[in-house]
Amino acid sequence: MSIKHPIISVTGSSGAGTSSVRQTFEQIFRREHVRAAFVQGDAFHRFDRSDMEKAMKAAAKRGNPNFSHFGIEANLLGDLEKLFCTYGETGQGKTRLYIHDAAEQKATGTPIGSFTPWTDIEPDTDLMFYEGLHGAVKTDHVDLAQHADLKIGVVPVINLEWIQKIQRDRTERGYTTEEVTQAILRRMPDYVKYICPQFAQTDINFQRIPTVDTSDPFIARWIPTPDESMVIIRFKEPRGIDFAYLLSMLHDSFMSRANSIVIPGSKLDLAMQLILTPLILQLVERRRRVL
Repeated sequence: MSIKHPIISVTGSSGAGTSSVRQTFEQIFRREHVRAAFVQGDAFHRFDRSDMEKAMKAAAKRGNPNFSHFGIEANLLGDLEKLFCTYGETGQGKTRLYIHDAAEQKATGTPIGSFTPWTDIEPDTDLMFYEGLHGAVKTDHVDLAQHADLKIGVVPVINLEWIQKIQRDRTERGYTTEEVTQAILRRMPDYVKYICPQFAQTDINFQRIPTVDTSDPFIARWIPTPDESMVIIRFKEPRGIDFAYLLSMLHDSFMSRANSIVIPGSKLDLAMQLILTPLILQLVERRRRVL
């Protein structure tokens, strides 16, 4: 953790909705004139798309059919922790982009499924914003959680997460339902071992729960809308959270536990604005006082 160069980490699995959360953070950063260095977790995958397919086949031959991006072997987690350390100490570091689709290919001139070159993070930023799979991961060899000043978990219930992933990968990335299903099955052991434990490390979790039937996510035709959902917001440390104010601002909300508030899905953006803006400003103001 760093006073001079704070780090915000948003963690969630593929299809969880971390990209939507990033948009809310971007709105806050623009409104409050906060300069953020953005880092994508995909930048620290070890393999491009072609080499990942080769690595999965090689792992299967060695008796591991579950080799996935959720696991540590497929990622440069040591390099990611080094970035967290370096940024926290100096406000500097290097990152890159992984190209997912045609729009990103057009914007960067880099083929789909490959990486852009490593580049220096923009200088003189107020904080670093990480969004990806491993922002709060702890293993015997790396501990990303200890370096982040604010850790956010994005955790839809599992069937909804699968629906969102299937819809995204089919419509935006050209995969078939069968291919996405196989990816979900292959990743499950690493999901349990490396993704789930991170949400015990996060400071705030946002968990969306549909209020419509999602019993079979593999045949769902639509993603449940915000109006068809509720969101549970869990605070690891509820002291200092003004729940009475949040309940007054977020109509039709209620507290389910002493550290949790349940809100209508349509109020998620407002809730994040109300909760996260003061936390971000605290980090920035603390930094500016020290500097």
